[in-house]
Amino acid sequence: MDEQPARNDALYELAFPAPQVTRADGTGPVLIHALEGFADAGHAVALAAGHLRDSLESELVATFSSDELMDYRSRRPTISFSGETFTEVEMPALTLHAIRDNAGKGFLLLAGAEPDLRWEQFVDAVRRLSDRLGVTDVIGLNAIPMAVPHTRPPSITAHGSDPDALGNLPRWGSAMKLPASASMLLELRMSEHDYRASGLSVHVPHYLAQTNYPAASARLLGAVAELAGLDLPLAALESAAAKVRAQVDTEVEGNSEIESVVAALETQYDTFTRAAEERASLLAAEESLPSGDELGAELERFLAEQAAEQSSKDEPGDEGPQSSI
Repeated sequence: MDEQPARNDALYELAFPAPQVTRADGTGPVLIHALEGFADAGHAVALAAGHLRDSLESELVATFSSDELMDYRSRRPTISFSGETFTEVEMPALTLHAIRDNAGKGFLLLAGAEPDLRWEQFVDAVRRLSDRLGVTDVIGLNAIPMAVPHTRPPSITAHGSDPDALGNLPRWGSAMKLPASASMLLELRMSEHDYRASGLSVHVPHYLAQTNYPAASARLLGAVAELAGLDLPLAALESAAAKVRAQVDTEVEGNSEIESVVAALETQYDTFTRAAEERASLLAAEESLPSGDELGAELERFLAEQAAEQSSKDEPGDEGPQSSI
């Protein structure tokens, strides 16, 4: 007898009773997906998702199966040892929460570890859940290390199936081929099923990509609020960003080599920003600055390196917990 195809609803378990997600006007919620691991420089995506769950009214909708979606050899869980016995383990989690913003407007947040396995089935499960819950729009969050200074506001770029819905947010403006992520595939498949799907990528100073960078999280959520018409709390992230800025300034001060690098980045950023304001495009710049194709190539190179790093982690004999960057 032929095997029956796996049911994609077996990839998750629904909470009971299910929370109410339909808005007061009868419209469905926006789905925000914040998958950690592949493009989460400065842990900005993880920080943004955690902030939303912790600072707003939040209810669990569904929990996805780590055993079905995660490769523990490439992303080894952390286990605690007392010296005599193992006491607890931190397994990767991927959950869907219903959250209400400051004004009481509901939205959905899919957040946690990016699946290693069964991407198409995972995306199909998310789509069917979205159909069931009446989702209208889908917004993905990413954070990418770039040659930008920590002394300037984080910049952001956007893309999506409905360019007009992105408003004045800057675009990449350059065609490219990239190593895929589950987040990218989710955006593609949702748009193919007539959802308005978009993605936001915040730019994190490359020299701070390995540490928490809440300024990028605040910028992401500010853009989400703009796109989705949500009232999101940003004050705590902005306060944390100010503390990180002060700490980095202290470390940079007095180191002439680092100071010169930051100054050069500031000059490039400021010139870039002036060109963007004059020409209404982040990627329109003077000849001495990177073109859209060059920036696209830089992004492509970064993602290729991420894919190669992930591939090396999958080799037999790998031990120990892995960094997400």
